[in-house]
Amino acid sequence: MGIIIWLIVGGIVGWLASLVMRTDAQQGIVLNVVVGIVGAFIGGLLIGPLLGAPSINSGAITVMSVVVSLIGAIILLAIVNLFRRGRVR
Repeated sequence: MGIIIWLIVGGIVGWLASLVMRTDAQQGIVLNVVVGIVGAFIGGLLIGPLLGAPSINSGAITVMSVVVSLIGAIILLAIVNLFRRGRVR
């Protein structure tokens, strides 16, 4: 049951990040889930210690863990856009 919730929340976080970065038309559901989960990992490493909050990968689904994961997913999409287009939107 934990994996299903993890995939759903990861998909929502990836979708929200793609809306913020305006890459939603280029991504499908699977890529949104991947961006959400990898972004949660990045957010857990970079942003989590600064805010004192875990990411969704730690198993705790709270408002702060979703925010940390969302920030990590936005950072991931910014890095991808930087390499793909040579600029960040």
